[in-house]
Amino acid sequence: MTSVMEDNAKLFESLLERAAEYGKVSYELAKLKALDKTSDAVSSLVPHSIVFVLVTVFLLFLNMGLALWIGEMLGKVYLGFFVVAAFYGVIGLVLHFFMHNWLKTIVCNYFIKHFVKQK
Repeated sequence: MTSVMEDNAKLFESLLERAAEYGKVSYELAKLKALDKTSDAVSSLVPHSIVFVLVTVFLLFLNMGLALWIGEMLGKVYLGFFVVAAFYGVIGLVLHFFMHNWLKTIVCNYFIKHFVKQK
């Protein structure tokens, strides 16, 4: 009878060791998956940020030149800046009132596809 209990104790001990090892391996796998997602997100964020800054600087100088040119045509430089600002104000209002949900859906879908991609 003691032999059966010792065998059961050894089996139980072996089962506990395997469960502990499984837990450690699962934890390490979760850490590696999190690291993979994080490194993927950061590595794609850096080039996008650089492009965003360059496009922003380009658009800034383009708009300044356009405002100065329109201002020169209207006779007062500051009027060109008002015209450009009014143009962007109208575009902003149209986007906010008529295209807000559409843009929100596009951005959400992009992030979902990017972060939950299947490998």
